[in-house]
Amino acid sequence: MSLFSGLSAFPLTPTDQDGRLKPDTLAWHVERLVTAGVDSIGLLGSTGSYAYLTMEARMRTVRVAAEAIGGRVPLIVGVGALRTDEAAALARDAAEAGADGVLLAPMSYQKLTEDEVYQHFKAVAAAGRLPLCIYNNPGTTNFNFSRDLIARLSRLPHVEGVKMPLPVNGDFKGELAGLRSMTAQGFSIGYSGDWGAKNALQAGADAWFSVVAGLLPGPARQLARAAASGDPEEAAGIDRAFEPLWATFREFGSFRVMYALANLLGEEEIEPLRPVLPLAADGRRKVRSALSHLDDVMASPDKIAPRSKQ
Repeated sequence: MSLFSGLSAFPLTPTDQDGRLKPDTLAWHVERLVTAGVDSIGLLGSTGSYAYLTMEARMRTVRVAAEAIGGRVPLIVGVGALRTDEAAALARDAAEAGADGVLLAPMSYQKLTEDEVYQHFKAVAAAGRLPLCIYNNPGTTNFNFSRDLIARLSRLPHVEGVKMPLPVNGDFKGELAGLRSMTAQGFSIGYSGDWGAKNALQAGADAWFSVVAGLLPGPARQLARAAASGDPEEAAGIDRAFEPLWATFREFGSFRVMYALANLLGEEEIEPLRPVLPLAADGRRKVRSALSHLDDVMASPDKIAPRSKQ
């Protein structure tokens, strides 16, 4: 089975307001994901604030997580950076720290051409020498991968999958068929955008790169298994329970909602790094209400007891 398949859970990176990692909190987070049986952990994705952290903080985060995981679950590390040399250094560091794969988004200030992105990925893949997943996230990078570019990249050494945004027209089957007809054999195609996970997996996607699984791995795992195994009634029921939470993701952005959710679930107070602000009171009320709809599918690993304060 590909590294980039199944349910990949993307946790927050808990820091103080100076961007310093809270290592004990991070270790606690990843231990819960291991216990819940996710297929992989996606560290330092967009949910993990990679774009807001220094290279040093990112490298420390990888080491703390890798030690806590201890090889029990595959670890995928986000290595996106504005410059190719920095992304390559992060990929090499992830490999040295024990990561199993890397996730690369083409961060940019200047608008990038397809050839620039191709050369960027070629260099980073060669530097890390780990399975690499293309991160197609035009909402944050302002770069949208064409099918031709994904197909070209899929033939590079070490490039083994893509993390796609939800198709605008909702045609998962058509998009999957088109990509699979063009990409290298065994190339994995997965999706982010949690509210489309059920439809993506039912259409045959290889992976769900999940924001919500970073805090609610039990219900996310139930949804993933039901959708992938062909149980449409169970999948639809779990997805309906999630819908109020999906609505807050769409309204406020999943990044902000995840911080509110962490605090509601009994986590010590953590906040996003500025300039991103925590949700206001009305948003927090909506998240609390959405969480109540998940009571019936909340597995024991998700009923978080407050951590003892260090």
